Amino acid sequence: MSPIFPRTPRPGAPASGPRHAACGAARAGAGAAPFPPPKKRAAIHPPGSPAARPRARVEIIPLIDVIFFLLATFVLFTLSLNKIQSIPVELPQATLAPPSPRAENDLAILQLSATGTAYWNKEPITNAEIRPRLLNLKATTPSPRVLVTGDDAASYGAVIAALDEVRKAGIQQVSIETAPRASGR
Repeated sequence: MSPIFPRTPRPGAPASGPRHAACGAARAGAGAAPFPPPKKRAAIHPPGSPAARPRARVEIIPLIDVIFFLLATFVLFTLSLNKIQSIPVELPQATLAPPSPRAENDLAILQLSATGTAYWNKEPITNAEIRPRLLNLKATTPSPRVLVTGDDAASYGAVIAALDEVRKAGIQQVSIETAPRASGR
């Protein structure tokens, strides 16, 4: 059997093998001894002996699967051993706050509509009446609050004009409602 990739001799080494048989024969005629034919290697175990049967191999892929299964089992088992320890705590119950001493009349709802009408606590008023009502609220209430809102189609300019009137009246607590509501409600 010839090798797939023939070996090249080292520089200065004598040639050997079947490729150089002619060289060996040529040397034999020149008085040098020919190269001996290569020896066949003897079989480790003679055919038919019990040791000549194929040996069992360890398959690595199923072994890895079993190892990962065992690892997952141990991880889950150790996680189930950890018990969450806690301290019983008596949480306080929420109680309703007593009604504030503020009266309902310290909050004024000023609503503006798309038609230009204004509503003071659901009562229709003109735009000229906004300032006197705000000044009256400021004079009669120690800490007046005003909620400015508009209906679905109220103009931005009308709401800003109402906010300016609240500022000119000197009222500090002003809220703007962002949820639209119908006019007069």
